[in-house]
Amino acid sequence: MRELTFYTRRGCHLCEDIERQLQPWLENGRIGLRRVDIDDDPALAERFNARVPVLMAGARAICEYYLDPIALDAFLSRDGAAS
Repeated sequence: MRELTFYTRRGCHLCEDIERQLQPWLENGRIGLRRVDIDDDPALAERFNARVPVLMAGARAICEYYLDPIALDAFLSRDGAAS
């Protein structure tokens, strides 16, 4: 399972959409998700502000605003599920 970081904020409908769309990857165990509310950390709020939602693997953004299933699958295939 590959642990990804999901930068989000409360009340963000795009964040809710991505989280819902990620369910198949979560349910089949291909990914784990660490949710981070950017508004809990001023540095993250400044860094990501209007960019949320952002799905990241380490320092690498996989997608922003909308889920890109092709980019996610390509990342998982290329980097494998090794963590």
